[in-house]
Amino acid sequence: MQTPDLYTCFGEINAMRLLLLMTPNTYRAQAFVEAARRLDVEVVRGVDLPPAIAAEWNVPLALDFANTQAATQAIIEYAAKRPFDAIVPVDDGATLLAARAAAALGLPHNPPEAAEAARDKGIMRALMSAAGVPCPVFRRFPLASDPAEIARQVEYPCVVKPLRLSGSRGVIRANVPTEFVAAFERLKRILLGDGFPLASTDILVEDFIPGVEVALEGLLTDGELHTLAIFDKPDPLDGPFFEETIYVTPSRLSDEQQAAVSGCVAAAAKSIGLRDGPTHAEVRVNEHGPWMVEIAGRSIGGLCSTILEFGAQMSLEEIILRNALSLPLPTLDRSGPAAGVMMIPIPRTGVLGKVEGIERACAVPHITGVDISIKPHTQVIALPEGNSYLGFIFARADDPATAEAALRAAHAELRFEIRPLIMLAG
Repeated sequence: MQTPDLYTCFGEINAMRLLLLMTPNTYRAQAFVEAARRLDVEVVRGVDLPPAIAAEWNVPLALDFANTQAATQAIIEYAAKRPFDAIVPVDDGATLLAARAAAALGLPHNPPEAAEAARDKGIMRALMSAAGVPCPVFRRFPLASDPAEIARQVEYPCVVKPLRLSGSRGVIRANVPTEFVAAFERLKRILLGDGFPLASTDILVEDFIPGVEVALEGLLTDGELHTLAIFDKPDPLDGPFFEETIYVTPSRLSDEQQAAVSGCVAAAAKSIGLRDGPTHAEVRVNEHGPWMVEIAGRSIGGLCSTILEFGAQMSLEEIILRNALSLPLPTLDRSGPAAGVMMIPIPRTGVLGKVEGIERACAVPHITGVDISIKPHTQVIALPEGNSYLGFIFARADDPATAEAALRAAHAELRFEIRPLIMLAG
């Protein structure tokens, strides 16, 4: 969880003024804060927090992201005292609120309907399919359905996934009917545990698309996609769960394949109505070309953006803020050597104990840093129930293969003690 000083405003009184919308446990706030400081932009943090905690932490604007109507009104009233020049969402959970509040204030924004589609996989799939964007064949089913009955209707292999959860949480592959029933029931437990109502919740079942997976980081300006980076994901993502680990850029796909990926993402963004700001997309590539997995109206998650530099050491967050504030963009070309990041997976659910080998991992050639994000004695939850990572490993090298090898070597030096959860009898 972020420390209270992160929420303190700064900037000259006559500076441009930015509203950053964030969750309290975001990995990404500090990078945006630092980018705003470089640009001498005054920052106000709108945080998804109860008012009592917000007052304790000196958070200037406490908001309930789930109640977008009330939160939008709160932003309008706050802006009436001193207007904002832009509203930027830091995480997925803030994108819809950012779109609605920016629309109400007449600021650049994605249409709220597009922000909603980028968060709801069912709406996203329907719009992409209608526009002819290559994507899996899909069907929606009520969570209250009989999974054994659905198992007789779907094609295999298939993927069972929630409409709203992020970070591959609840996404499970099934190869046969018995696996489908087990996957459906497991997802059902996750959704009910999160408070989703049984009677009005749907899930998505779609064909599994084989192939390699890449991620595209882009910037949309007036509906035009500028590809900032394409990341290879060298670890196979074939299930049964879909935990992302290594990202490496530049991609080792051919120039033609990369152009096709960019074209596919541009078509996907247009199909759901995204027009402005960062976009992060997941794409499968096989002998038939690129296939859209998902597209989001925000930038890459976690601490992954730290490996990206543009021009004279300009960060991805600075590009996003410059675009939102209509400031000059000197370049959109990535600079520097090959770079990679490993999101350290949680191997099993339990309580994190000792972490050993950090110094050895940092000493591996081409490793630029190791960040263990979760503190000892904290519960950790593996996929598909969880959606976080133990931390991040960063590398830079002359070529992508060397960066990837360095990440694997550094990870091999780390040892994580994860103790079983002790369930007390009630």
